[in-house]
Amino acid sequence: MTFDVTLSFDNGPEPDVTPAVLDVLAAEGVRASFFVLGHKLAMPGRRALVERAHAEGHWIANHTFSHSTPLGLSADPGVADAEIARTEALIGDLAHPDRLFRPFGGGGRLGPHLLSPAVRDHLQTGGYTCVLWNAIPRDWAEPDAWVETALAQCAAQPWTLLVIHDLPTGAMAHLPRFVAAVRAAGGRFRQDFPPDCLPIVRGEATMPLEPYVMAA
Repeated sequence: MTFDVTLSFDNGPEPDVTPAVLDVLAAEGVRASFFVLGHKLAMPGRRALVERAHAEGHWIANHTFSHSTPLGLSADPGVADAEIARTEALIGDLAHPDRLFRPFGGGGRLGPHLLSPAVRDHLQTGGYTCVLWNAIPRDWAEPDAWVETALAQCAAQPWTLLVIHDLPTGAMAHLPRFVAAVRAAGGRFRQDFPPDCLPIVRGEATMPLEPYVMAA
């Protein structure tokens, strides 16, 4: 049995974690995507971590500025500029050409809480690609048990877009074990995304967006 795995890391960069993650990915020859938080990218010294990731072939993507409220639940009419455009400006020339953006799910849930109509319009007008997911092993909550959860998720479908977090929880100490276990099970790592996790590609809707957009 073979299956494909795309790795993505959310909520960094973190100076005590992201460099070790990059070391593992370099040693294993795996390229991934880093969905960064704008408020962390703005902190002193952290842009250098993202510059390193970019230089090593990883894709740099936008995961909101504050990561505080799912955008579909925000009553702020300026939320798209404050959360998406502000972060994209900080990413600057490190951004992927497709302007990758991942909404905040609040524990990894998919649903209409992800986007508001205004945020949807902002993504489409701005030519963004909205990147969702199909596996959440909850590494932030189970830092020593997520590998087994992730392996089961990956083995259950042909192509997994996995979300894990380069956060100081201790979970990323198990990243080498996960990579080795995927390969031992016949899995292959790739960098691109499953099409069914991309409801918007370069501003164009590729599927009905109602499941991900809060009703006006």
